Amino acid sequence: MFKERLISGILLVLVAIVAIYFGGWVLWGVLLLISLIGMFELARVFEAQKTVPLYICFLAAAGYYLLIRFDQETYIIPSIMVLVILLLISFVIAFPKIAFTQVLACFFSIFYVAVTMCCIYRIRELDGGVYLVWLVFLGAWGSDTCAYCVGRLIGKHKAFPVLSPKKSWEGCIGGVLGAALLGLAYALIFESKIVAVGNPVLAFPVICACASILSQFGDLAASGIKRQHEIKDYGKLIPGHGGILDRFDSVIFTAPATYLLLTLVFSA
Repeated sequence: MFKERLISGILLVLVAIVAIYFGGWVLWGVLLLISLIGMFELARVFEAQKTVPLYICFLAAAGYYLLIRFDQETYIIPSIMVLVILLLISFVIAFPKIAFTQVLACFFSIFYVAVTMCCIYRIRELDGGVYLVWLVFLGAWGSDTCAYCVGRLIGKHKAFPVLSPKKSWEGCIGGVLGAALLGLAYALIFESKIVAVGNPVLAFPVICACASILSQFGDLAASGIKRQHEIKDYGKLIPGHGGILDRFDSVIFTAPATYLLLTLVFSA
């Protein structure tokens, strides 16, 4: 299990490096593919993986990515209105074969997976984005690693015993502090290359610490969905990790958080 997990983790990092380095259509395509798979995994939890509403939401997610790619955000709200109408029409036509909760799950999957993951692309498109985008992963995967190590070493007080029995308050705090330190180290290494951010040595640790907090809630939220539906993993696509949502559940929260914090830094 550990060997599979390690190899899969290395491959994921390599894919991330290549996609982020090239950016543009390459990163756009990789993130869209990840989003569609994640949406499918979530829909499968609600047994909506073979329904018309999910196919409509697939098209909507691709449409959203295209609007972001071509900087046409003014069409997002009208597109959501059209999407809601189409989903309700499909519900009426298929009634009673489709439950309304399945329609809601498909609709929610767009925002939970596609819109949040697209924030990685949006960060990459910022000035100096090829460096800034790694803050997302420092706040997610870096935080997760630090939380795991601290929890294993000194974790005694259970933070969420029902939802996640292995999580401790010590581990949670260690994850936040570890992410902040990783952000600081990253800023010190690449400070000369990050000209768009006035003081990355101050900004990056704060951004990574905030992202870490949300990262842990992202992990817990995904775990809560799985527990309520009595499943272990969202899928088996990534050996040793599970599905896309099992590996990117924390990134789903850190990507929009990092993007919003960076836009505040850019506007300051």
